[in-house]
Amino acid sequence: MSAPPLRVLFCIGINQNFFDLPAGGITPGHVWQAFVSMMDGIKALPGVDFIGDIDDDSHMVGPSDGWPWTAYILADVDTAETVKAACNLFRTTPVGDGGAKLWRFAKVEARIGRALTVRDDVELPG
Repeated sequence: MSAPPLRVLFCIGINQNFFDLPAGGITPGHVWQAFVSMMDGIKALPGVDFIGDIDDDSHMVGPSDGWPWTAYILADVDTAETVKAACNLFRTTPVGDGGAKLWRFAKVEARIGRALTVRDDVELPG
């Protein structure tokens, strides 16, 4: 019997470096291009079942270093190692033609839980 997937909420914050663009030959468009590449990378990871995303940039202005976050990705993921690989895409996804990586402009925290269901150890009344 295989274990149920992990329900993962990737919480994404955009930091001040993004709002200081353009700088160093990088524009907001370069960051958006990298962001789309990172999201495609998460969706392509074996063991990831992408459920959906939400972007709150219309109601949040400025950087977010914690809750409420700017954007969220919800996915079912097979293992914690796959969650780590998804988060690592922020460290490795290039932005523009220089050496900048996506983590310079955005951060991620993964919340790992389970689908909201009644646990097996809970007895429901007749």
